Amino acid sequence: MRLRLPEERPTEPPTGYKIAHPVLSLDGTRAGFTGVSLGGALPYPVVAEASCVYGLRHRPPHRRCDCGFHCVHDRAAAEALLCTAEHRTAVLLQVLVLGRYLRFERGFRSARQRVRTATVGPCDCGAGAVALADAGWGRPGWRALAPSCAGCLCGRTSLSLAAFARRAGDGLRVVAGRPAGAASGGEPDLGVPELMAEAALLQARLDWLQSRLARLDRA
Repeated sequence: MRLRLPEERPTEPPTGYKIAHPVLSLDGTRAGFTGVSLGGALPYPVVAEASCVYGLRHRPPHRRCDCGFHCVHDRAAAEALLCTAEHRTAVLLQVLVLGRYLRFERGFRSARQRVRTATVGPCDCGAGAVALADAGWGRPGWRALAPSCAGCLCGRTSLSLAAFARRAGDGLRVVAGRPAGAASGGEPDLGVPELMAEAALLQARLDWLQSRLARLDRA
């Protein structure tokens, strides 16, 4: 006889952590995320319901399948995934585990999820990110975005962190993480206020426009 664990009935949805790439729809009106492994070809919104990536006719998460939204219990375990080269531009998500779920030693696999907070890492240059800019790749109908400081935008399609949160909707919070090389001790890193982020993004676009105008004058 096979022993089965008791069914859980939590009073509040469990919390988990994962990483994903932020994406923007081709028309620029919607924002969401795409996974870094299984199911990465299917962008999902802030509140999403899973479907079997293999096209099988069962309700996720099935015990004999890998379908469902995956997340881990420990924030540090999810942050560790950001160290790999292919995941450096991903963001850290805090999610609520909704609907039916399977609990594993390191995390959950669930039927539904709600992304509560997206923490954006530093720009490639190491400065704190004030925007999410075109990463140079994507999925059909969706542009992948990557963290960018004001000086590295270079005229690319971009959104401030607050603008991305508005496009995504459903109460999503998008915050800037600690810049690369920032000290872990001392005073806490409060991040960049939303108004300052909007101003820096506007200034970067003005600088780019002025450089183009200067080129035209010389020509």
